[in-house]
Amino acid sequence: MKKALLLVVLVCLALSAGVMAQDEPVKIVNVVNGVLGDQSFFDSSQRGVEMIADEFGAEINTVELGLDTAVWESGLDDVMSDTDSYDIMITGTFQMNGYLGSRVHQYPDKVFIQYDAPVAYDDPAICVDGCANVYSITYKQNEGSFLAGVYAAAMAQHLGQEAPIIGAVGGQDIPVINDFIVGYEQGACLVNPASQTLVQYAGGWNDPARGKEIALAMYEQGAGIVFQIAGGTGVGVFEAAHETENYAIGVDSDQAMIMAETDPDLAQYILTSMQKNVDASLLRAFELFEAGELPLGSEEALGLAEGGVSLSDNEFYQAATPQNVQDLVAAVTEAVDAGDISVISAFGDDAVTVGTPCADMPASDFDVSAFLG
Repeated sequence: MKKALLLVVLVCLALSAGVMAQDEPVKIVNVVNGVLGDQSFFDSSQRGVEMIADEFGAEINTVELGLDTAVWESGLDDVMSDTDSYDIMITGTFQMNGYLGSRVHQYPDKVFIQYDAPVAYDDPAICVDGCANVYSITYKQNEGSFLAGVYAAAMAQHLGQEAPIIGAVGGQDIPVINDFIVGYEQGACLVNPASQTLVQYAGGWNDPARGKEIALAMYEQGAGIVFQIAGGTGVGVFEAAHETENYAIGVDSDQAMIMAETDPDLAQYILTSMQKNVDASLLRAFELFEAGELPLGSEEALGLAEGGVSLSDNEFYQAATPQNVQDLVAAVTEAVDAGDISVISAFGDDAVTVGTPCADMPASDFDVSAFLG
């Protein structure tokens, strides 16, 4: 009888422990291979985990690995090995996917979310078990940048250039940045086949002085608007736009609204931003996790249709952009969503290189003249 009573007690304790465990908040660690405060990509990831905390009560922690690339791998190791501190780990960028992918098999009871670059699921030398506990988010930056190119060329024409000259400052000459640029070039070509896109790479992500130097040269060459795709380096592009009273396009976050909090005079020169909605994509991933529907062991590419990318529509955009250009951007967005316009990419079997002439861009039946005359 005593044994039976003891068994009942033990079962009740186990059930109680299970209920308590279910009531405990999910622990999330966001590992940033850099520092917060870039007013762009990493800050967007931070907003994402904060949104998860606000909506779901998750317990969040962010680890900044700093700017020294030599410590990123060991830093990730340290965080991953502290298994009591997280249930879900979030990391991003192509620099981290190899480090993450080669280690996740050691932590099969943890969930990993990698954004902006997938782990190598099909490479057993990296993903020992196929990275079965990793969900990768990528973004169709070419689609969002296509809109940015349409907008830049249309605004250049609105500002008086018959043959639009626009610029793009990339952080590095790497495939993901080139995917932005080829989409941007195609968008400009759709507006006007005589468009010219000036392209230069800064060689790094945290050098505003270099970004400013490049942008000043582009404005000197006639660019009326410059797209910054260079993280913290791109702050210098905004400074150059302000100094010369030209315009810029931001990246990853709604940079005009972020800048407006500290420097509203500068913010008015950022007409829009090509947003990679990292924050919304992380919230979406957690919603799928909570529903038991997170597709672990696979990658999802989020574009315009999924809300993965977009152009910022804020007070600065509204004030500076004539209605016909706004209508053009909206119509192009719908055409891409519907598959009526195929956006080129720097990835895949049909990869396109930066600097492809307008004449070699895919043909389109979209009638720009209906909006621009």
